[in-house]
Amino acid sequence: MSGDAIALQAQRPVYGAKELKLIIKRNTMRSFIIALLSILLLILIYFVVNYFQQASIGLKKQIVVTKINLSDLPPPPQADAPPPPPPSAQVASPTVAGTPIPVPETMLTPDTKEFANVDELKTAPAIPTEGTGSTEVVIDQGAQVTKEVEPAPDDFIPVEKDAVTDMNDLQKRVVYPPQAIKQNIEGKVLVRVLIGKDGRPKRCIIDQSVNSSLDEAAKKAVMSSIFTPAIQNGAPVEEWVSVPVNFTLR
Repeated sequence: MSGDAIALQAQRPVYGAKELKLIIKRNTMRSFIIALLSILLLILIYFVVNYFQQASIGLKKQIVVTKINLSDLPPPPQADAPPPPPPSAQVASPTVAGTPIPVPETMLTPDTKEFANVDELKTAPAIPTEGTGSTEVVIDQGAQVTKEVEPAPDDFIPVEKDAVTDMNDLQKRVVYPPQAIKQNIEGKVLVRVLIGKDGRPKRCIIDQSVNSSLDEAAKKAVMSSIFTPAIQNGAPVEEWVSVPVNFTLR
């Protein structure tokens, strides 16, 4: 080996295990710092871009206000002229009857001889007239009688207070059918009942059935009870109410 080669080899640094560890540690720390700075830079870029996007959206959402001068508005459309009023009905002048003059029966025409007497007028049928549907007018021998029509079970009747009864007293009136007791039948029967103005049940139907024997027992208990009638405009009125009747074996 020549002298120059020996001198060059002497100038080169010699790396051992200790030196290699220091180099690795230094490079690792440098790489960590570079990666952390890169992440922070990316986060900063994200927030900056997001801020400008929000600012641009806010500018787009601004309402454009247009000022209009009232003097520049077009004239309102002209309304159609109202139709002319109907011609007033001509009122005939009242006829004034003169002094009656007796005429012999032989001078009467055949159509003027056929007059109904008082007895025939009493038995004549009434002429149907238009009504409101809530009352029915019956003409009987010249007298006018008003008969109220019962509401249907599904009719809506606006009332201030609904018809009510003492449910404890009603349950005491329930007679449990012996056959239902033998068959261990229980349940709740829902009875819809029409309560009159005097608070007495007039008729009822079964809304929810359990057994035919229990249904009949529930109807008897409801029809034998006394209710407080419904109130409308301060006066009692007829109303359909639903009454539950419980059948329980203890």
